[in-house]
Amino acid sequence: MLGSYLTIAAILFCIGLYGALAKRNAIIVLLSIELMLNGVNLNLVAFSKYGAVPSLNGQMFALFTIAVAAAEAAVGVAVLVALFRARGTIKTDDIDELRG
Repeated sequence: MLGSYLTIAAILFCIGLYGALAKRNAIIVLLSIELMLNGVNLNLVAFSKYGAVPSLNGQMFALFTIAVAAAEAAVGVAVLVALFRARGTIKTDDIDELRG
């Protein structure tokens, strides 16, 4: 049972890693990072339930990760809106320098 959860988590993480490394749209990169975090959360919850010593620690860490991911998404979207207003694009190739 644990193996199926870990397999799905690994697939989610790999899809997110591919999207973060291969795509050029900054919004897709942010969504891919969220997908990677969801794969990690699935691992935390699976090990929390099916690990050697079942407890709620993994679920608490998953909730903390979800809160951090929400804050990361809010800051990331705010940065992307500011970059779009300044440059007119959100392609990662065009926003490679920090100067305004």
